[in-house]
Amino acid sequence: MPFVNVKTSVKADEAKKTVIEEKITKSITLLPGKSESHLMCAVEDGVSMMFHGDKENTAFVEVKILGKSTRDAYEKLTERICEIMKEELGVDPTYCYVKFEEIENWGFNGFLF
Repeated sequence: MPFVNVKTSVKADEAKKTVIEEKITKSITLLPGKSESHLMCAVEDGVSMMFHGDKENTAFVEVKILGKSTRDAYEKLTERICEIMKEELGVDPTYCYVKFEEIENWGFNGFLF
């Protein structure tokens, strides 16, 4: 039940957003037990953001998962997400934050996991 929310200062057309969503979807398997089939992903572009005191191309990526994972898996996914932001949006990794949140309770389809 992962949810990945990308917020970026970069303007992106729908085709670019789709590519980002597809790449992130494939990358979620870097977290043990997580699969593409249950990932929800959103890309919010053109967000007014400032980082390092300037308005360079910036990204903030939130990854929420049901349960827990390992530091090693989080590091691998962070590396891949930063690569995707660089490849697709021109965001230098030093302008990209990735936040992980482990959720204990997650509802879906009228019930709680």
